[in-house]
Amino acid sequence: QVQLVESGGGLVQAGGSLRVSCAASGRTFSNYAVGWFRQAPGNEREFVAAISRRGTTTNYADSVKGRFTISRDNAKNTVFLQMNRLKPEDTAVYYCAADFTIIGTRDSSKYDYWGQGTQVTVSS
Repeated sequence: QVQLVESGGGLVQAGGSLRVSCAASGRTFSNYAVGWFRQAPGNEREFVAAISRRGTTTNYADSVKGRFTISRDNAKNTVFLQMNRLKPEDTAVYYCAADFTIIGTRDSSKYDYWGQGTQVTVSS
């Protein structure tokens, strides 16, 4: 089992920045790729970013590419999502998820463990 806890969400004005974190406990975290997903009210959960288990490979949704950066610190069992130039349409609950594989996928069904989510609200 891997337990994931997100933190760092909040309210920010459009154009601002926020960093959300995903802290893991349980099994060896460095064996898992990690993805960030988000879900806005009335919308389906969508892929945001993913990082490989060693942190050497990342991929992003087109909607956040160039604005968001995913990173990880395996010594601290934590994955980060730095969000810059935030837009109102980035408002959602952000979830991290872990997949026992090398490189993270965009497919949410492949992930084995999920956190409870953290709310990010961007005001216009």
